[in-house]
Amino acid sequence: MEMIFDKSRPGRRCTRFSVPDVPQAQAPDARFLRRSACELPEVSELDVVRHFTNLSRLNFSVDTNFYPLGSCTMKYNPKFTEDLSRLEGFCRLHPILPQLKGGADRVQGALEVLYETERLLCEITGMDHFTMQPAAGAHGELTGVMLIAAYHRAKKRRRRYVIVPDSAHGTNPASAAIAGYEIINVPSNADGTMDLAALKEKLNDDVAAIMMTCPNTLGLFENQIDEIARIAHKVDALMYYDGANLNAILGHCRPGDLGFDVIHLNLHKTFATPHGGGGPGAGPVGVKSRLAEFLPVSRVKKNHDGTFALDYNHPDSIGYLAHFYGNFLVILKAYAYILYLGREGLIRTARHAVLNANYVLARLKDQYDTAASRCMHECVLSAAPQTAHGVHALDIAKYLIDCGFHPPTIYFPLIVKEALMIEPTETESKETLDRFIDCMVRAAGLAKENPAALKNAPLTTPVARLDETKAAREMNCASI
Repeated sequence: MEMIFDKSRPGRRCTRFSVPDVPQAQAPDARFLRRSACELPEVSELDVVRHFTNLSRLNFSVDTNFYPLGSCTMKYNPKFTEDLSRLEGFCRLHPILPQLKGGADRVQGALEVLYETERLLCEITGMDHFTMQPAAGAHGELTGVMLIAAYHRAKKRRRRYVIVPDSAHGTNPASAAIAGYEIINVPSNADGTMDLAALKEKLNDDVAAIMMTCPNTLGLFENQIDEIARIAHKVDALMYYDGANLNAILGHCRPGDLGFDVIHLNLHKTFATPHGGGGPGAGPVGVKSRLAEFLPVSRVKKNHDGTFALDYNHPDSIGYLAHFYGNFLVILKAYAYILYLGREGLIRTARHAVLNANYVLARLKDQYDTAASRCMHECVLSAAPQTAHGVHALDIAKYLIDCGFHPPTIYFPLIVKEALMIEPTETESKETLDRFIDCMVRAAGLAKENPAALKNAPLTTPVARLDETKAAREMNCASI
């Protein structure tokens, strides 16, 4: 496809500005003036519109393709939440307005959304309090670990370690390390869940917390979670819940009832906000009451007269984590989504997510190795059998592009060789899943009969397969 500079013609203009009707400003110092023309393409408005519209059609998105990106919950998002986020009463609010004198009176609707969303999330998760500030999942993780650190500091002790199982999300150890902790890794047992005996060997009075992804990255629920929480609390280590996989248990059980003390949620995964492309996201953090005093400021409170205000009177708070009370419009969309589905609707989303994932697993278990015989919201296959023919998970992922599907997560979790991590979500139909499964079956057949067909994929894209190693080492487009 041509670059927009290839369409440039001298003198062609996209728009023309009217003559200014205000006095001309004094010219800046000559040192700051350009000495040559700005090298921008000279194109018409029609050229611009067509160029970028055609570029957008080369992208995969949840509006155009099945997007089974395991552990990321790339599901279709209803458009009514987008409409609500464009209401002028919300999207035109200035973020500093609540801090101005009398400003809180003009943003009561927004403050009520924040307050009510916190209460809904508490009910859904079994937590007592929430902060809406964190701007993404990993930001929420860091917030949660900082709250854990504040809890232990308040007890006049400095704990060194955070335990993270090998089946957790990769951001968990990174977040704990950024917060100043050393990481203790606990392996999985033959069933794919945390090895309880290994945990007991490593758990001691110097452990601050156990960070768990539940269900874990194999799509399995930790069936010994009660015992894990019991022995952790015995040494006053806190239980941290990575809520990125909440889709699997939504409405069926609450992490706070399972013994977890801190949780982050990905509103951009579980509650309707489009996920991907770098954001925006929201990773609110919930806590049990004993951690409430450490939550970030400001916090939204409800006054006796029913009005809402910002509360800064929390001297033990860890401080500010994000400006302007988080990504407000993302929170608004999640609020609308929760209210629209209601209790029964949220319960059904989890049931459908689990059903879809197990359907994919059951249909493909004869073509690929499987990490487990059952799963929750996502299943993990292995292309290890295909390596006998020189075909790897990467080759199958590239072939899926030719079939019109975004590839699933590959080579993660790291504990599964040649992993293909598939999350169909609750929003995909059986017909879509059948088309995807048929493509995966064809890929398994081609691996035996015509491996080159997979090694050369994709063939339908504007750019063929790149040298990915070289691209990573030499991040210069001209060298690829």
